[in-house]
Amino acid sequence: MLAETSLSIWGWGSLGVVLFLVTFGPFAIFYFAFYILCFVGGGFVVTLLFGKTNSEKYLEQCEHSFLPPTSAGIFKCTEEMKCEARPIKIDRRLTGANIIDEPLQQVIQFSLRDYVQYWYYTLSDDESFLLEIRQALQNALIQFSTRSKEMDWQPYFTTRLVDDFATHLRVFRKAQQRITEKDDQMKGTAEDLVYTFFKVEVEMEKEVCRDLVCTSPKDEEGFLRDLCEVLLYLLLPPGDFQNKIMRYFVREILARGILLPLINQLSDPDYINQYVIWMIRDSNCNYEAFMNVIKLSDNVGELEVVSDKAGEELQYLRSLDTAGDDINTIKNQINSLLYVVKVCDSRIQRLQSGKEIDTVKLAANFGKLCTVPLDNILVDNVALQFFMDYMQQTGGQAHLFFWMTVEGYRVTAQQQLEVLLSRQRDGKHQTNQTKGLLRAAAVGIYEQYLSEKASPRVNIDDSLVAKLAETLNHEEPTPEIFDDIQRKVYELMLRDERFYPSFKQNALYVRMLAELDMLKDPSFRGSDDGEGESFNGSPTSSINLSLDDLSNVSSDESAQLHAYISDTGVCNDHGKTYALYAITVHRRNSTSEEIWKTYRRYSDFHDFHMRITEQFENLASILKLPGKKTFNNMDREFLEKRKKDLNAYLQLLLNPEMMKASPALAHCVYDFLENKAYSKGKGDFARKMDTFVNPLRNSMRNVSNAVKSLPESLAEGMTKMSDNMGKMSERFGQDIKQSFFKVPPLMQKTDSDPEHCRVAAQLDDNVDDNIPLRVMLLLMDEVFDLKERNQWLRRNIKNLLQQLIRATYGDTINRKIVDHVDSMTSPEQVADAVKRFRDAFWPNGILAETVPRRQKDIRMRTRVAGKTKLLEIMPDELKHIIGAETTRKGILRVFEMFQHTQLNKRMVYVFLEGFLETLFPQYKFHELFSKLHSRSEQMQRYKQRLQSTQAPSLQKR
Repeated sequence: MLAETSLSIWGWGSLGVVLFLVTFGPFAIFYFAFYILCFVGGGFVVTLLFGKTNSEKYLEQCEHSFLPPTSAGIFKCTEEMKCEARPIKIDRRLTGANIIDEPLQQVIQFSLRDYVQYWYYTLSDDESFLLEIRQALQNALIQFSTRSKEMDWQPYFTTRLVDDFATHLRVFRKAQQRITEKDDQMKGTAEDLVYTFFKVEVEMEKEVCRDLVCTSPKDEEGFLRDLCEVLLYLLLPPGDFQNKIMRYFVREILARGILLPLINQLSDPDYINQYVIWMIRDSNCNYEAFMNVIKLSDNVGELEVVSDKAGEELQYLRSLDTAGDDINTIKNQINSLLYVVKVCDSRIQRLQSGKEIDTVKLAANFGKLCTVPLDNILVDNVALQFFMDYMQQTGGQAHLFFWMTVEGYRVTAQQQLEVLLSRQRDGKHQTNQTKGLLRAAAVGIYEQYLSEKASPRVNIDDSLVAKLAETLNHEEPTPEIFDDIQRKVYELMLRDERFYPSFKQNALYVRMLAELDMLKDPSFRGSDDGEGESFNGSPTSSINLSLDDLSNVSSDESAQLHAYISDTGVCNDHGKTYALYAITVHRRNSTSEEIWKTYRRYSDFHDFHMRITEQFENLASILKLPGKKTFNNMDREFLEKRKKDLNAYLQLLLNPEMMKASPALAHCVYDFLENKAYSKGKGDFARKMDTFVNPLRNSMRNVSNAVKSLPESLAEGMTKMSDNMGKMSERFGQDIKQSFFKVPPLMQKTDSDPEHCRVAAQLDDNVDDNIPLRVMLLLMDEVFDLKERNQWLRRNIKNLLQQLIRATYGDTINRKIVDHVDSMTSPEQVADAVKRFRDAFWPNGILAETVPRRQKDIRMRTRVAGKTKLLEIMPDELKHIIGAETTRKGILRVFEMFQHTQLNKRMVYVFLEGFLETLFPQYKFHELFSKLHSRSEQMQRYKQRLQSTQAPSLQKR
């Protein structure tokens, strides 16, 4: 039964399917499924929309039915709030000077717009909050302005600011020395220098170390927030300061919006280098300075970018299609660029291989050194220093000091006798006082160096000493009384193997040549591995003759030199028009002939003429240089006449008879005709200064400075002798003491090491000089590291610099400094500084975008350009006083100090702290900064070392 039922179901089902397919077709099943799906989906959507609408209505009903009714007071508050708020009146006066207030108001407006308004308006349209912030900022500025007007800023700018910079430089110098002492072969990294710098700082400051603020961005932001909050406490009214929300807003604007970007910009080495170049923009780059930068650079990056740039210029010059006279110019340029590339590559090779790069140490390994006669050494301040050091090492200092003292005595005696004669003509008789003074001085020299009691005693023929003693006892003293003995002492120093001959083989002699700028530079020749090194500074034989080549030429009688002005031209340099003369030089000898061109201005001819007539007095009556004459539009007739006169001057100068009569003249002539930038000697100002700073000029040029700054042992002995001159006239006694013996004290003697204290701590209040001038001299002392020199030269340099400044400004040097400070703090200068700040942060009223960091090669080229600019403006007078090598090292040390961001930040924060301590002296900012910097790890380690060193001494007690 069940089987029949199942069969009937399958039969009827199959029949239904067949009839469905026959009726509706084979795809009917798909349509049927689609219709069912649409029906189900439509029902779901209708249900969802209906439920959502009903749910919203229900929730709204619930909200109104269950919440309690609002009180009537809320409606009154809302009505009061809807009423128009009373406008807050803001006084736009800030400092009392309209020229300052206007840019300051713009700075406030731009700050609020870019740091507050852009997000505040998304929360509320109420202006009262913004007005309150503006009023708070203005109140702070008013209080700041009022406080600034009450302060005397002259001590800060003339003493504190210079002292902070000099102390920063001292810390940097000591950090460099420590790294060098650790390992001479391995150069310390920048991180090592920064770490050592802050280690030295805490040893010098003893209470403060700023390493965290300068090296950690997080700690720096925290320091600025704390500092700004303290300033707001001092500058804001109590009610505004208690408003935490507004106080935090103002604090963040000042700390992160203004101070932090400003400090980052001022600390950027690339920004500082660009600023240095901008400040010296009127000075053109000098070839000599550029080559010195390359030869002294210890940065591989600098050398690589210079070499790459020179390679690009070489490719460009070689691609030019030129002919005629231009091809000679291009060849000279190509040779110069090839020399630059060679110097860079050799320097890079030495740095990477770890070989010696110090010029002085390299020169000591080579025998080709210039010979400086003893006569020149004794009349040059820089050379005399090294010879004095050597004589002290060998025990012969008494001979040198005796020679110097006699020179000073001779000239001083001549001066006093001339004054005596003039007074006698005027009817004033002071014969006994003057001659008694001279006799006392002569007897003092005899007792100091020649008597049996003298220690040390000058070893000289006893007969000459006895003759001198007889003369002193029975005759009147004359300026020439010591001449015979002085001549013997000079011959002894010149010929005795212990003195001058051995000095030429000593390392001090090489250092002396470096200070005189007479050392040639190391270069590579031959193989790439550095073999076959030589000591030569000549780029090519046709461009620049080396000193040895010049010496050979001067000694080679067959060599002939001929020079003439082949062309003239007119140049315009920064608005100054001058004539330029092209000199064609022919040099012939038995084996070869060379031709080159060099370019000189009339001022170069004039300087060269002054130099040779000073050195060779017999030439003054023979050589006549056409005088200076100003003319308009560079008249061609005048140029032709000047060309003719200068050609006649050159022909007379190169006359073989004249060259034979003065063999040393050949070196000067060859140096003048070399194809390189002419290095001028003393300028007109320096020549005028010689009559002031060198009272003994007529007899011994610069040695008078040595007489005025005698060594301590000599000065003490001579001072004892001069104290017995009580019967002399006061004026004459003071004259001789000042020109002979008196050495003004430079600093007070303290028990602590002056190297481990601030620079201004060395000031002696008993000195009559003005504080600003003394601080400036101490800064010079620190920049050029004059403490490494012997005390004689150090005092000598101090006196020369002091006299140089006073000769320039007279006795008003302090007033000049004070007047400059007054002009710096005048309303016009302050307004200009505010405008520069506004234009830098908001150019054209728009917030400046963050300047992208420049590429490394561009930054390196900027460094080289900055160094070149600084070396170029180095005055020749300074080199003559303290030496070329010392001057270069001092300037490059200052430049290198600015190449570290962390150290620059430290200096900016030191300036800021000093500024605030001066502005708020009654609030103990020094203690506050000590607390803010107390978390320094360097400070904690220093205290631990200090406690560990003090513990044994306490236990002994």
